[in-house]
Amino acid sequence: MAALFENNGDQMGLPLEQWFYEMPPVTRWWTAATVATSVLVHCNIVTPFQLFYSFRSVYVKSQYWRLISTFLYFGPLNLDLIFHVFFLQRYSRLLEESSGRSPAQFAWLMAYAMSSLLIISPFLSLPFLGSALSSSLVYIWARRNPDTRLSFLGLLVFTAPYLPWVLMGFTAFMHRTVPKDEICGVVVGHIWYFFNDVYPSLHGGHRPLDPPQWWRRIFESAPEARPTDATNVNQEFAAAAAPDVR
Repeated sequence: MAALFENNGDQMGLPLEQWFYEMPPVTRWWTAATVATSVLVHCNIVTPFQLFYSFRSVYVKSQYWRLISTFLYFGPLNLDLIFHVFFLQRYSRLLEESSGRSPAQFAWLMAYAMSSLLIISPFLSLPFLGSALSSSLVYIWARRNPDTRLSFLGLLVFTAPYLPWVLMGFTAFMHRTVPKDEICGVVVGHIWYFFNDVYPSLHGGHRPLDPPQWWRRIFESAPEARPTDATNVNQEFAAAAAPDVR
């Protein structure tokens, strides 16, 4: 399904284990946790009712795992889940690789987006936030790559900034409903994009959403992550993600 938007199938020829370990760390474990969660639901070990975000369940009943599980469940094991998993790992991977060797910057982006969506969720009755988080990452990637051309079903050709809107239109058409989660994801993603890519050039390089030093130290003191091979994804991102790869 990812081929609907970009003609890059190099990853499909890789063994599953190699494909998995080539992903940068944050994307790798988010993808693994997403698949594992659907498997647990499929095996009736847990139910979706134990996973969705509820303000009362978290802060009154102390079910704190819901703060994370709401971002991990995309539905039962089916073709739709494969689409979501492949799609989220693709654009999450591109963003994480472009943020440099240290995962601190991308992890901070994830923490910001998750916190923002958790704040918004009760007002719009959004129990599961995985699609919203994925939409935030897609929006940021799309705005940072305005000249990248994509295609939908080989019929509709457009540049990357239109990708979030094409996805929302497709969701609205398929499900006959307003994709509130994707709209929230776009809003959260736009705030991050503005304060990291637009605001600094207007205010002397000041970046209010950069991770603090204590956050960077957490990741810099950790063992160095296994290097990733970005050349199979995008040569432009490879230079940022692994400048010494030959």
